[in-house]
Amino acid sequence: MTETRDAHEIIERARELGLTVAVAESLTGGLIASGLVDVPGASDVFIGGIISYHSELKHTLLKVDAELLAAHGPVHERVAEQMALGARIACATHRVGDEHPMHPDVAVAVTGVAGPDPDAFSGAQPGTVFIAVSSRLGERSEEYHFAGDRDAVRAQTAAAALEMLHDEFSLLGD
Repeated sequence: MTETRDAHEIIERARELGLTVAVAESLTGGLIASGLVDVPGASDVFIGGIISYHSELKHTLLKVDAELLAAHGPVHERVAEQMALGARIACATHRVGDEHPMHPDVAVAVTGVAGPDPDAFSGAQPGTVFIAVSSRLGERSEEYHFAGDRDAVRAQTAAAALEMLHDEFSLLGD
């Protein structure tokens, strides 16, 4: 990442491109969504999100594969990718009189370990985070290793998620 994007820039860029956004959050517990809705006019582009802190919600609400969760736990790149896709599906809306759902154009998902202890299932160390985006281009994820206490890891995760959204907007806008 060369530059930090803020929520204002993300909302404005989504508006310029006519894109809608959803989120699926685990370790950030709503921090990303909160930052987005702090921006006046966010409702033009931000559809909503799901906070799936517990792994069972990742499965039931976001349709993350139960076998994947059983084998690897929640701190895994494919879990993040499935969370992002699941957010696009779960946050679909219906316009009155339209039988087909409108899916958000882009979703970002975060899962990882804020600390202070390692992940009980996988042993992943604090600061280990996977962030994924989902759009018509498919799903992609990145692994991060952030330093600091819980608040620092959560803040760095939210900032990196906004950066991934911006990058996806660039790909979709070309």
